[in-house]
Amino acid sequence: MYGWTGKILHIDLTRQKTEVETPEPGFYHRFLGGKGMGGQYLRPAATRAWDDPGMPVSLFTGPLTATIAPTSGRAHLVSKSPLTGCVGDASVGGKLATQIKRAGWDGMVITGRSPHPVGLEIRDDTVIFQRVDHLWGKDTHEAFVSVRPQKAGFACIGPAAENGVRFASITTDNHHSAGRTGLGLNFAAKKLKYILVRGTGKVPVKDKNRLKEAREEILRLTAASPALMGQYGFTSLGTGAVYDLMDNRRMMPTDNFRATRFNAAPHLNAAAYSKTYAPKKSGCKGCHILCKKIGTRHRPGDAMPEFETMSHFTALIGSMDTDLVVKANTLCNRLGMDTISAASTLACRREITGKDYTAGEILSLLRDTALGRGEGKQLMPGARIYAKNMGRPEAAMAVKGLELPAYDPRGAYGMALAYALSTRGGCHLRAYPVSHEIFRKPVATDRFTFSGKARIIKIAEDLNAVVDALIACKFTFFAAGLEEYATAYTAVTGHPSSAQDLLAVGERIYFNERLINHANGFDEVSDDLPRRFFREAGSGGNQIDIPAIDREAFLATRATYYQIRGLDSRGIPSKEKKDELGLD
Repeated sequence: MYGWTGKILHIDLTRQKTEVETPEPGFYHRFLGGKGMGGQYLRPAATRAWDDPGMPVSLFTGPLTATIAPTSGRAHLVSKSPLTGCVGDASVGGKLATQIKRAGWDGMVITGRSPHPVGLEIRDDTVIFQRVDHLWGKDTHEAFVSVRPQKAGFACIGPAAENGVRFASITTDNHHSAGRTGLGLNFAAKKLKYILVRGTGKVPVKDKNRLKEAREEILRLTAASPALMGQYGFTSLGTGAVYDLMDNRRMMPTDNFRATRFNAAPHLNAAAYSKTYAPKKSGCKGCHILCKKIGTRHRPGDAMPEFETMSHFTALIGSMDTDLVVKANTLCNRLGMDTISAASTLACRREITGKDYTAGEILSLLRDTALGRGEGKQLMPGARIYAKNMGRPEAAMAVKGLELPAYDPRGAYGMALAYALSTRGGCHLRAYPVSHEIFRKPVATDRFTFSGKARIIKIAEDLNAVVDALIACKFTFFAAGLEEYATAYTAVTGHPSSAQDLLAVGERIYFNERLINHANGFDEVSDDLPRRFFREAGSGGNQIDIPAIDREAFLATRATYYQIRGLDSRGIPSKEKKDELGLD
């Protein structure tokens, strides 16, 4: 095989045994890798409890991983989410994926439960089960320093997962986070503290010259993108470059989504962080954009917050302290908690209690949440359960239990639809309509209409499913497209494919996730937004009006989407579409 290694590592933590699976080539062509393959291993176990020893946690690379294809250094985790009960997955950067592929594996499927804390150390085809009782309770940075992975890829959990936080994350290579859906808790349920992988092999490529040409075309397109490589783009300011844009568009979630404008925002943007912390560029293995920023001044060595963290730890909770944002970001990464869910849960608490925060209170509550002590115990399950327990379920700004990120849906109706329909809950990355509604790429669409959005969202979901299967970075697609990546895929694997061929794979992957969610009881009731967005207007200004969303128009567009996706009127997958896509 080319591109793939042809081997998947199965790890049983109960027996501390491993097996090697060698799937037939058709399996690879149908699901590619990443979340495509991860979903296939999740579906047979879909109705098991998330903490059942038989529930798999999959970690996959893609066919482009460890080649010169741009932005191909990401890995994808898939399991059942302890936060939502539906598909749980997360894409994560660093060098973990590259090391897995160079070790000779397309991915790994982990089942069972160790009787004691364990670290998996994989060196090429050797797997060592390390007993690590001494690391249980250590934060992710302490574990990183203790293990000293050096050139290896390293992923570990922190105290938040060990203590049962439902939005616990997994930190890779000390700075990258697999944050959404609470997969850190899946690691903890298996007593898995960390995975370390070091590979020495190379990935065979079918046509190196054609791959080089595809790479050069992708690099040329991204170089011409101001959003990616410009003075105010991601390469210069990180994803925080979006902060000013959300403020300008009057769609920055403020005061737990009760408003869409934060007056202090102009002084809290990415430029302010750049001035204070003088960050240097960093990024995933094989990436030329390098959107990760690491501080060199004031708080040297600390990762700068991503856009969602910047926004939620300021506007959403009513704070004007950029140093607090950096501290909260670092603390969440070390404790192992998703920053979006953590800040959203704090914002929910602020609305319910009516009490503002001091910086010290925020950091204290984050620690107490991760350690399961004091009032932090009430926040551990996330915003939905916290609000329900407090008798204020309407204060939880979440879809399917997953807290919403930093784009108010009243300011972009494609985003409203994408949030509601996302198979993993309140997620902006399933369809990422920000690209055309805000960045106007590949073409601009009217952000205040549902017209045409059902089909746009469906196609975008298929596209992003492919991106998470190949695996590449979604940001690259502000400039390059599936045409260029289809060329790269064909060059690497020798399997001729067009952009439409890859979209068909994406449709299969996404429909499979719909099948998984349906098996867990999700239907049209779950494909909805918090009522606030249909009843309350946002904060207008700057010649922009932010009205409440027209519910009838939303429901009509959702019905159109169901028809296009191959679902019935209740959002349930049809047998006809399932058979058409060859999903047994």
